[in-house]
Amino acid sequence: MASDKIIGNVIYECMRCGTPVSNEELSKLPEIKCICGFRVFRKARQPIVKQLKAI
Repeated sequence: MASDKIIGNVIYECMRCGTPVSNEELSKLPEIKCICGFRVFRKARQPIVKQLKAI
């Protein structure tokens, strides 16, 4: 199925310690948990900042 494929590599980071974890690594674990034991992740921002011209 096409919906089962993950498009791109999404990186998440732990809210407590900031450890980056990929979406593939999280899917392999039996439960969603960081190495520090915290369970809250956020999506890491891209290092490239978009700049737009003012109108």
